[in-house]
Amino acid sequence: MRTVGVEEELLLVDPDSGEPRAQSSAVLAHAGRDVAPRGAFEEELHDQMLEFATRPQADLGKLHAEIVRCRAEAARHAREAGCAVAALATSPLPVTPCVGGGRRYRWMAAQYGVVVHEQLVLGCHVHVAVGGDEEGVAVIDRVRPWLPVLCALSANSPFWQGRDSSYSSYRSRVWQRWPSAGPTELFGSAAEYRRRVAGMVATGTILDEGMVYFDVRLSPRYPTVEFRVADVCLDARTAVLVAALARALVETAVREWREGAAPAGHSVSLLRLAAWRAARSGLTGELLHPETLRRAPAAAVVDRLLAHTGEALAADGDLDRVREGAAELLRHGNGARVQRELLERTGSLREVVAACVDRTQAA
Repeated sequence: MRTVGVEEELLLVDPDSGEPRAQSSAVLAHAGRDVAPRGAFEEELHDQMLEFATRPQADLGKLHAEIVRCRAEAARHAREAGCAVAALATSPLPVTPCVGGGRRYRWMAAQYGVVVHEQLVLGCHVHVAVGGDEEGVAVIDRVRPWLPVLCALSANSPFWQGRDSSYSSYRSRVWQRWPSAGPTELFGSAAEYRRRVAGMVATGTILDEGMVYFDVRLSPRYPTVEFRVADVCLDARTAVLVAALARALVETAVREWREGAAPAGHSVSLLRLAAWRAARSGLTGELLHPETLRRAPAAAVVDRLLAHTGEALAADGDLDRVREGAAELLRHGNGARVQRELLERTGSLREVVAACVDRTQAA
């Protein structure tokens, strides 16, 4: 069974006003005082953000428990620093982001200007183990059409600078401003992947391989493929659902590759449209069907993803769990729908943030 790990970026907020707080250094200082720290907490591009990474897990129950634990530890360290954490992919309230002081972040601010200062967006990255670069690139080529569905499931960023953006995942639209972000052409081999990445770095437009922000890429640090399309999920269970589907997509792609099945030849232009539609609609309305790239009800597209990955999910013992999780999302809504319903009920974005702070720590 392939292992899977999750990286989550959390928003640091004032516990009273709900406004983002530039407190990552203080939170990390408290985290560093633990005698035996168990959560891998790191700074991020902006001081209003905190990132953690789980350990690789084969069992989804253990992955869920670790996400819950890491969120709880992040909340504890945040309280010690006078703030709180929220699993929100954008801030509902207006914010002026503070760029971190590291050399890398200073280079990015000088290179990209306002793009950096508008990148206070928070994602969920899923790492799935692969047996080498050739297998990894075979996966990247074959999962491309299914990635927008993961975005729709995880969508958790309807608000931007105090207003409704009209998108379910506005984070993903802001993320596309990076010059290296988005869907990719077919690579065909690890050698071609490496050639293209080296060519991108050689332009000087990006600093290094770590700034190749493909929707899914070979991890620069681990023997994994890294899925980068999901919003940070409001509920830990949704993060596990996305991780389970990512692992099943990897296993399904590897089986297709070993059987000699060619990847779908969808153009990047059409994949961009599918990604836009997923960001706009989420699970409300229609998506572009991954196989036909024609409009279809979101529920039908999710069902097709479950059918596509069904054998892999069943082999890992995850099929029932994933079916139940997907059905629950379709019934009750993803984070974007929850946030909008909270605003409709309370009339206050501050109350939306407060409720999301509580939900971030729920099991």
